[in-house]
Amino acid sequence: MSKVIVVGIGPGNDANMTIGADQALKKANVIIGYHVYVDLIKERYPDKIFMTTSMTQEVERCQMALDMAMQGKTVAMVCSGDSGIYGMASLIYELRGENTVPEVEIIPGLTAACSGSALLGAPLTHDFAVISLSDRLTPWSKIEKRLEAAAIADLSIVLYNPVSRGRPDHLLRACDILLRHLPAARICGIAQRIGRDGENRRIMTLGELRNAEADMFCTVFVGNSMTKIIAKNMVTPRGYRDV
Repeated sequence: MSKVIVVGIGPGNDANMTIGADQALKKANVIIGYHVYVDLIKERYPDKIFMTTSMTQEVERCQMALDMAMQGKTVAMVCSGDSGIYGMASLIYELRGENTVPEVEIIPGLTAACSGSALLGAPLTHDFAVISLSDRLTPWSKIEKRLEAAAIADLSIVLYNPVSRGRPDHLLRACDILLRHLPAARICGIAQRIGRDGENRRIMTLGELRNAEADMFCTVFVGNSMTKIIAKNMVTPRGYRDV
């Protein structure tokens, strides 16, 4: 039966890939994805056919997967992190529409909010919001509203896609929005290259985050009013000790 399996591969290292993701990739005939993500797993599955596209070619990539599946292949569409969180799962369903073929299966993965949180300590033990700072698909005016709403609600906040060559000032702009409602001393952190060579973490204040160096391999964490530093870790209590 023709099938597309949308696979979240996590950060890209063996330790943080789920058993389900590994099994899906082993049974696939063809693995398709953004070339950066395919390169992370290529050596582990040397007997597969690999097909890649560049950034911004998401529609072409997903249509390629559906077309290959209709030729009778079992196709794995790989996404970094989780397949349904800023991944290709929704687009595969959109392009397939109301058809029932090819079959579609979604395999979850470890998104950067989870893996980056573990690297920094425990900043997301309570309610939190995840917001992408990329305005390629979402107007900046809507991103600004979401940042303000999360800050007003005293949520911990995870920022994906904080900086790119085309958006060098988006993290600074986001910090300025948050600083309308949050103190400059609010605890923040950056997890960079999670699960990959060069992995590192930094903990700082919101005021310092405003001018911090970051790139597209960074995930940014903004604590809530309860977040503190414990033994050099970023920790947000949930309140268990107060019960």
